[in-house]
Amino acid sequence: MLSRIALRLIVVMVALGYAGMALGQDKVHNYLNDTAIKVKATESPVQKREILSKNLDNMIKALDTVKGAALTSEQDDLQLDRVKMTLQEKRDELAGLNGFDRVPDDQLNAFSTYIVQDMEQADRTITISVVVALLIIIIIILLV
Repeated sequence: MLSRIALRLIVVMVALGYAGMALGQDKVHNYLNDTAIKVKATESPVQKREILSKNLDNMIKALDTVKGAALTSEQDDLQLDRVKMTLQEKRDELAGLNGFDRVPDDQLNAFSTYIVQDMEQADRTITISVVVALLIIIIIILLV
């Protein structure tokens, strides 16, 4: 009887863990997708760059804050570094820094879509714990 209860508890915890991770990833995707929608709705290339730059900076700040939390494991820190590096490369490409060509004004809409798609593909190879995913969401909400 006790083993059945323990087994059920483990199954529920695993199911809730995956659901929480999916929820965290969905929130990050929604944040990035909302950014892309704002960029496409804006006419001025200067404002488009500001929106993209601000939101990329917010994501990077959120990752830095989460990485400094005591709740993250070494593996989480490594995964967060990979995500942060990807976001920094996007920011550098947007501004034309560190050897990247600056994204032309007429391609900013496509670039915003590219960021969303690239982060969706990164989710398949980068996994972080549920706690870390939820911390990222909370910090992004606080920054916005």
